[in-house]
Amino acid sequence: MAQYETVRGVGVGARAQIDEGLRAHMNKVYGLMSVAMLITGAAAWAISGLAVTSDAAAGVAQIGANKYLTDFGYALYASPLKWVVMFLPLVLVFAFSAMINRLSASAAQLFFYVYAVAMGVSISSIFLVFTATSIAQTFLITAIAFAGLSLYGYTTKRDLSGMGTFLMMGLIGLVVASIVNIFIASSALSFAVSVIGVLIFAGLTAYDTQNIKNTYIEHAVHGDQEWLGKAAIMGALSLYLDFINLFMFLLQFMGNRE
Repeated sequence: MAQYETVRGVGVGARAQIDEGLRAHMNKVYGLMSVAMLITGAAAWAISGLAVTSDAAAGVAQIGANKYLTDFGYALYASPLKWVVMFLPLVLVFAFSAMINRLSASAAQLFFYVYAVAMGVSISSIFLVFTATSIAQTFLITAIAFAGLSLYGYTTKRDLSGMGTFLMMGLIGLVVASIVNIFIASSALSFAVSVIGVLIFAGLTAYDTQNIKNTYIEHAVHGDQEWLGKAAIMGALSLYLDFINLFMFLLQFMGNRE
């Protein structure tokens, strides 16, 4: 693989420095991702708490036994505002990718955390649909699977770059199918999307991890420190999205509905 040839082409001291820097870089990537996950979870939980009440007098629409949407919840999940909530994370991630070269590392990190809040608001409805126990169980299983897949991507000597084009094409098709199914509400299509989604994001977890590693090695050799700071944030965003989507698709299989 090209990155290993690059590392072998430098001196022993420089190689050791790159290895040490790579470990620090990956720790930063996983640290940023973990903070973003905590922000998303806190935002989703807080929003869902404001959206639902057990007081029938204060509710505007019943969604379950002793469970009612508040005015805020109705606006968020049942009014036209729901389309903004649903698609805002998608818009933001495209904007982030387009702006990253013009942002400083600190601004990019702040944007990432704002995005994590938006994602939390977007997925907050899971606390209305699924039991808390099944959400926790699915999260734990996702975390174990993600850790294994990311470790494979980091340690394997196999070049996973060939998977990139195939996975990106599959991801585009998945997004289109998901949007179409919002309107046709086909259970068969929903099941197929969930299965394919799990497979695609499992592959992307390993692929993105190796790509983050390779990107660091390539730029570290050339001493491009300014880019490396933003590369850690973009890497954290990639793995964050892999985790969130893997979790959401697994929840469709494993979640017990209220």
